Amino acid sequence: MSRRTVSSRLRYTPAVSSTRKPDPARRSERSRQAVLTAARELVSELGYAKVTIEAIAARAGVGKQTIYRWWPSKGAVVFDSFLALSEGDEGVRLPDSGDIGADLRTVMRATVAEFADPAFEAPLRALNTQIIDDPDLAALYREKLADPLDQAKKERLRSAQRAGQLRADADLDLVLEVLYAPLFQRWLHRSGPLTPEYADALVDVTLRAFAP
Repeated sequence: MSRRTVSSRLRYTPAVSSTRKPDPARRSERSRQAVLTAARELVSELGYAKVTIEAIAARAGVGKQTIYRWWPSKGAVVFDSFLALSEGDEGVRLPDSGDIGADLRTVMRATVAEFADPAFEAPLRALNTQIIDDPDLAALYREKLADPLDQAKKERLRSAQRAGQLRADADLDLVLEVLYAPLFQRWLHRSGPLTPEYADALVDVTLRAFAP
């Protein structure tokens, strides 16, 4: 998943501001972004279990009722704070250079780098912890994040099948599990380093397993 940082400058013109009414939409968006940033920072600093809605509200400079107006639970706030890392991207697409091996190495190296990034890892671990005990949050995760990503990955794999680079009868769900499950397990258990070489090895094993 890629991330985009958006920066902006607000201009202040006394002659205009004295007559113009405040923009509720702009104020609400600033508050929402402040809450999401606060949630990510607190999870990274304290761990999910110690973070409270009250603490997020205090860090963001908003009232607790503002958070509950937009999110039903702490888990939902943390999920959206994680999802916001990729806000602004125009859809989800995998590279298609015509070489499935090269494209998957690019994707897996980027994935490994994100999993090793503390700013990404902390909210992701918190999200996975909460998903285990929260079926509603698990469904939201599948709908908003996991399913769109999986569909984009499968579309690239179908392109490789049409090009004769993968078996035509390959189960694409299984291909993705072979490719990603070892990475997730290593990350979850902290059982080994997450390196570009490891990413390449996962791609090589997967392509050999499903070669035409």
